[in-house]
Amino acid sequence: MLRVGLTGGLATGKSFVGKCLSDLGCHLLKADDLGHQVMQPGGSAFAGVVEAFGEGVLDDTGHIDRRALGSLVFGQPDALEKLNKLVHPAVIALEEEWMHGIAARHPRAIVVVEAAILIETGSYQRFDKLVLTVCSDEQQIERAIKRDGLSRAEVLERLQRQMPLEEKRKYADYVIDTSGEKEMTLVQSSRLYAVLRGLPQ
Repeated sequence: MLRVGLTGGLATGKSFVGKCLSDLGCHLLKADDLGHQVMQPGGSAFAGVVEAFGEGVLDDTGHIDRRALGSLVFGQPDALEKLNKLVHPAVIALEEEWMHGIAARHPRAIVVVEAAILIETGSYQRFDKLVLTVCSDEQQIERAIKRDGLSRAEVLERLQRQMPLEEKRKYADYVIDTSGEKEMTLVQSSRLYAVLRGLPQ
């Protein structure tokens, strides 16, 4: 089985490329979905997060309000590190469990884990290959404004807190440029799939 990490900066097209690879035959897992899962009531990170950040992060239904939690950690490196230490091990454990399950059923499978901060956390080292999605800074800004309803200033602030894409390129085995039309991204994704399928496992 081939383990592939898929990462990129804010609004660089990770999810689109992930879907392309999934449609072509890869097994896809989104780390962000697992992040939601482990912070649900009864999830492995729920109690720790509430204990660390207080019941003020809970909404009226007793679920963690991710926006409220985000406002506590955004721009606060120590708080963000505390949150990551609670959530990331739980997410990684689920990723590994999922990958082991796929390997048992499909020994020749290509599994793709889509995650925003694979490089920053050092988690990229768990994968055989790393794929990076890139586009121009202005495209990141425009896409994030359109997708997330953020102001330009909010997007710029988030980008300033991320590892620059040029820095991330140093870690990547493959780079997909999503700055063109979607058809071009599809072509690049198809070529990448062919390369991955041809690698020894």
